[in-house]
Order: sequence, then structure tokens, then C-alpha cells
Amino acid sequence: MPQDNDDRRTVDTTIIPVIEETARISTRQVEAGRVRVHLRTEVGQQRLQATLRSEAVTVEHRPIGRELAPGEPLPVPHDEEDGRVTVIPVLEEILVVEKRLVLREELRLRRTSSLEDVDHAVDVQRQHAEVERLPPADPQDPSNPGHPQ
Repeated sequence: MPQDNDDRRTVDTTIIPVIEETARISTRQVEAGRVRVHLRTEVGQQRLQATLRSEAVTVEHRPIGRELAPGEPLPVPHDEEDGRVTVIPVLEEILVVEKRLVLREELRLRRTSSLEDVDHAVDVQRQHAEVERLPPADPQDPSNPGHPQ
């Protein structure tokens, strides 16, 4: 076989296709059922009872007008009559040639207590929920409230 200066060779090429598969996951919303909730509110009266305590204080000014002796301790507030009366001494310092404390008066605070029964009606509310199960909406039924318009 004569040889050519071109030294060409014939190459046979075979094409092999490469195939790739992919997987995809998707979700969709499916109505499985519905519920209807009715709230009912009742209003009724409830009686509340309590015993209320109140205290009143009266102030009695009792003039004393006694000069304290030198070195005599100062009078201090104290209770009398089983704690129902609190005595508060009121002192006044007067200037003579020397200072002297004069017990001018006492304030006598008298406590009195009273009890009062009260009975008052108040409105109270209570709600009850009723749950009704409904079938899923049929998208093809135009009378269904979930049907698209």
C-alpha cells in the first residue's frame, strides 16, 4: 500500500449518552375536616356577702396647764382603757427668765369599732363553647362556604 505524506488515520467515535435521574419532594395542603365553634355567654347574678369593719377616731383636747418640775422626765405617748384611748402629750416651751416645760394639754384619741353586714348583687359571666365537626370543603360545590368564587 502506498503511503501518503499525510499520515491521516480514520478514528471511529462512539457517543455514549449519560443519563441522570433526580428526585423531588413537594407538599400540598389537603383539608381533612373543619370545625365550627359556637360561644354562648350566660349572665347571672351572684350574691356576695361580707362583714365590714370600720373605726372612727375622735380627738378630745384636755387642758392640763402644769409646769414640769426640773429633771422630771418628759411625758410620752401612751395607751389607756385597754388600748382604746391613745394619750399624746403636747408640750410648750415658754420663755420666762429660764426655760420651763409646761404640759399644755393632752390629745385623747378614742377608738370605736363597728361591724356592718353588706349584701351586694354582682353580674358574672360564664361562656360555654360548642364544637361542631364539619366534613372537608368540596371545592366543586358552589353552595359550600369554602368554594372559590
